Amino acid sequence: MSGEFHHIPVLAQAVLEFLTFDASRPARLVDGTVGGGGHSAMLLQKYPKLELLGIDRDTMALDAAAERLKFAGNRVTLIRGDYAEMAALAVEHGWDEADGILLDIGVSSPQLDLPERGFSWRGDGPLDMRMDQRSELTAGRWLNQTGEAEMERVFREYGEIGRARALARKACEMREVSPFARTGDLVKLCDAVLGKSRPGRLPHPTLVFQAVRIAVNDELRQLETGLMTGVPMLAQGGRIAVISFHSLEDRIVKNFFRRESTRCVCPPGLPVCRCGHEPSLRLLTRHAVTANETELAVNRRAACAKLRAAERI
Repeated sequence: MSGEFHHIPVLAQAVLEFLTFDASRPARLVDGTVGGGGHSAMLLQKYPKLELLGIDRDTMALDAAAERLKFAGNRVTLIRGDYAEMAALAVEHGWDEADGILLDIGVSSPQLDLPERGFSWRGDGPLDMRMDQRSELTAGRWLNQTGEAEMERVFREYGEIGRARALARKACEMREVSPFARTGDLVKLCDAVLGKSRPGRLPHPTLVFQAVRIAVNDELRQLETGLMTGVPMLAQGGRIAVISFHSLEDRIVKNFFRRESTRCVCPPGLPVCRCGHEPSLRLLTRHAVTANETELAVNRRAACAKLRAAERI
């Protein structure tokens, strides 16, 4: 596979601000989406007694992380897996709790930049889009096998595409003539139905590719499961920081943090609380943290990034 896995960590200063540890004591961090190891490298350098369990679905990312983090020696353990399973993976590693969790959700720059991964419409490559290449479901198979109604839902919800029904119908027509195989095939579908994007708006193929990628990798369920299983693993005073790039992802994180920081989650209008819900988190960010102009000047892909953080109570 061509190219190198070089990824600029987004919102790096915010991660350092919210993921803090007692430098005089050993601490444990689970990076559920370790990627190339950029965020973890900063934290390992700042905290010499910090141990890292780095998890990723992408072997290319894990190889890059191993190289970038080798300075930390045996403080680093890297595992191939899904961050939805990070609590179970931590237990297998002998950790019953962690002092910090970091999740940087979504596709990375190296994945986008390599045409053979099929994540981007800007280069010709196979319709792959798998973050975990052990999976049998590629973007091509998804487009060739998914029913029209489900395809419409994915385009509408994950891509926020107004003409989702027409797009799904046309996809089903096109695959009867010639199955989807290359990224260019999906671009042709976008051009045929959606035409040119208006100035100042994201290109239509960007939104369609995003929707298909989220579906192929089951990204929203992964995030929900990761939050639900990960937070109970945090030690008291432990912190979780989540970076997302899509409005649906950010909404999941915001709603989860809000629920887990609230004492009562009963439906409005009940005269007394019946749920018995106890808060497990204290919000550290009332609003999502975004990139400043300095960061955007060197990394435009940080423009969509949003960070939310909370502390276990």
